[in-house]
Amino acid sequence: MPPSVVLVHTLRSSSTMWRHQRETLAEHGITSIAPDLPGHGSRIDEHFTLDEALATIHRAVTEAPGPVVLVGCSLGGYLSVHYAGQERRDIIGLIAASCGTQPLSWLLDSYRLAAGAINALPDKGASLNHAAVTAFVRDPQLAHDVEAGGVALEVMDDVLRELHGLDTRGSLRRIEQPVWLVNGQWDHFRLQERGFLKATQRGRLVRVKGAGHLVNVSKPAEFDRILLDAIAVFDR
Repeated sequence: MPPSVVLVHTLRSSSTMWRHQRETLAEHGITSIAPDLPGHGSRIDEHFTLDEALATIHRAVTEAPGPVVLVGCSLGGYLSVHYAGQERRDIIGLIAASCGTQPLSWLLDSYRLAAGAINALPDKGASLNHAAVTAFVRDPQLAHDVEAGGVALEVMDDVLRELHGLDTRGSLRRIEQPVWLVNGQWDHFRLQERGFLKATQRGRLVRVKGAGHLVNVSKPAEFDRILLDAIAVFDR
């Protein structure tokens, strides 16, 4: 049986952002599960908590058939690293994309202040979010995928508060399975990627030329190739 893949989405988006990858995986006979995190997508009315986010990932990993590859992007990447680093998990490998900077307290607090100001706008920042997505994701269908499951405009404060105390570098040190760190060339969140790579026991750094922060939708074909390559390596 080929590995299954669990895909964990980024902040304010939902499972729909993985449409392109899920179609590619299906074409190769690979089962994928893409859960919505609390406060996002089909669960947009829930409050986000770190415990429930980790429980969501664990349920998906447990329900997936066969060996499991865990994939996360941005928020999903940070959560997946933290999940895999807590204790020995039943996964054969991890792809952590767009999460190459330690979420320090002062940085999270700065983002919370900015998020509060944006949330005070009449549309709670919906137009700003849409403008950012369409600016960095040029393909209209892929940009639509990012927002298709709903845009979680009010979840920012909960998420940023809950991420306090995450030690991404420390989690990477504890993960025994192979870890691929995948970042876009122009991603502002890759500042500490080489330090993160050094922290891994069995790591690889992959940089996607021309890609921004949302690497899986800004360069989907390239990301899909990396995903399939990683699955093949992890399954040896």
